[in-house]
Amino acid sequence: MTKTKLSNKEIALSILTFTVCQILLLFDIFLMLLINTDGNAIPFIVTNSNSVITVAVASVILSVIIYIYFFTENKSVLARCSKVIEIYLLLYIALLVNDVICRFVSPTARPLMFFPLITAMLLKRREAIFLTIVYGLQMFIFNRFLNSEMADPVGFILAIDSFSGLLVMFCSGVLGVFLLKGIKTRMGSVMVALILFVPTVIINIVMQLSSIVGDNLFKLVELAMFSMLDCVFSVLLFLFILPIVEVLFSELTQFRLRELTSDNAKLIKKMKQQALGTYNHCVVVAQLAEACASAIDEDPELARAAAYYHDIGKLKNPEMFAENQSEYDLHKELTPELSVDIIRSHAREGAKLIKKNKLPEFFADIAVQHHGTLPIKYFYAKALKMSDGELNVANYSYSGPTPTTKIAAIIMIADASEAAARSLSNRTPEKVAALVSSIVEERMNLEQFVDCNITLRELNVVTQTVINQLAGVYHSRVKYPKLVLSKNK
Repeated sequence: MTKTKLSNKEIALSILTFTVCQILLLFDIFLMLLINTDGNAIPFIVTNSNSVITVAVASVILSVIIYIYFFTENKSVLARCSKVIEIYLLLYIALLVNDVICRFVSPTARPLMFFPLITAMLLKRREAIFLTIVYGLQMFIFNRFLNSEMADPVGFILAIDSFSGLLVMFCSGVLGVFLLKGIKTRMGSVMVALILFVPTVIINIVMQLSSIVGDNLFKLVELAMFSMLDCVFSVLLFLFILPIVEVLFSELTQFRLRELTSDNAKLIKKMKQQALGTYNHCVVVAQLAEACASAIDEDPELARAAAYYHDIGKLKNPEMFAENQSEYDLHKELTPELSVDIIRSHAREGAKLIKKNKLPEFFADIAVQHHGTLPIKYFYAKALKMSDGELNVANYSYSGPTPTTKIAAIIMIADASEAAARSLSNRTPEKVAALVSSIVEERMNLEQFVDCNITLRELNVVTQTVINQLAGVYHSRVKYPKLVLSKNK
């Protein structure tokens, strides 16, 4: 959920985090100087004190600009100190690796697209482009003041290399941000490297054309080769670092979400083996949730993955849930109170199982929120028949909390709609539409959506999307004729 306001404590903590990260960034720059001066950084700093101060001040200014950007555009990043640390950690790695490749291979071979690609995967597109620009400026300033051929006593990167590198980051880096958003698999990112090679080699050749003398063909081949290394190094570093970041910072990238919903995922495989009915239900709910999320501009991949795990708690007692039973209902032998305890425990048990398996916290939230505080009407009605007076409906309801995100609200609607539609004997479009509309209206009346910022318009869109999707899932079929054929006829 996007934050619109930060508390004083969150502001103070975010400023402190940025300050610490900036100090570490200056240390990262010092490490780059150590590499470039073969360990003689201190004499270099003394000799080039003015340039060092310029780079340090520029670095601080860029960090302040980053803070202002997130404070005005996306406060959610500042509210999570781990997210700020993650961004700066990637910046440290990108700057350091680029400097090493520049020092020992070639300035043209630097993996300049690594940072744009990984920020595109972890942040929104606009934020990734902004950080790419800041990253490009940070590297350009360092190279021109502390690593250029004018730096005394060392420095070897030519001005033309600095400017061509800056243009490559701006053009190829931004193009990589746009391309990566359409990639659904890790191997697909390899194709991005091949595509980025074209603008990268063109920019390098055009920018350095004036410096090519003598054996022009050899120089062109060399530039093309190092440009290819830039793209290859960028993608390889991206593929190596991304899984580490996903685990360390619990990032839900498209790659990880697809891995978590594959048939080989541990809990998904277990659900298919022990609770096939629940698995089939979750597959349909995931389809509904994905379509609804797309319809209201939420993350469809996240909605789909969360829907796969929303009923994972039923693995504890799969035979106690209707979709996994054959003909005999085990609840006939139990009191309504015991049945209610078993049924509603699947939300809590699901959250425990998700956390135990170190799956995303968001999945655990969905597991406990997708029924909100709704009553379990079947057993409440059964208990009313067996009692003489009125009963407290809260004792026969889920514990909550109610949905706190739009995706949780979507899954609440999709879950109930799929289960109810499956029980219909006559699944005409009109009956399905009336059923889904009544489900949404009931949850609105019971104030299940008050804690999430979903609007009435979005609820109408979700309702219509679920109706259309269920009409496709449970469409009518032509009856097969009662005709028996033999091989001889």
